[in-house]
Amino acid sequence: MSRVKTRIKKGDNVKVIAGKHKGSSGEVISVDREAGRVLVKNVNIIRKAQRPTQENPRGGFVEQEASLHLSNVQLLDPKTGTPTRIAYRLQDDGTKVRVAVKSGAQLDE
Repeated sequence: MSRVKTRIKKGDNVKVIAGKHKGSSGEVISVDREAGRVLVKNVNIIRKAQRPTQENPRGGFVEQEASLHLSNVQLLDPKTGTPTRIAYRLQDDGTKVRVAVKSGAQLDE
């Protein structure tokens, strides 16, 4: 499987635009470019059964985030707080930065 090109990075604030958790938003914990999926903090929480171990002799259930497909999330514009697309622009010194399409706000410092 090839790597998916993505403009979303770890630490970005995104909003879920499709699926069961549509409308919820949070911070990106990690991006899996091989699978084209992202983990968003406190979104898509699942309960996973945990086997008994020496550290946790009773076992039980653990709640954790499950991944979402990249196409189901969109970056939140830092100025307006609305979902926006991402563009790349070249600065005068030749560095490439991410820019919110709706407001023109720079995303990278």
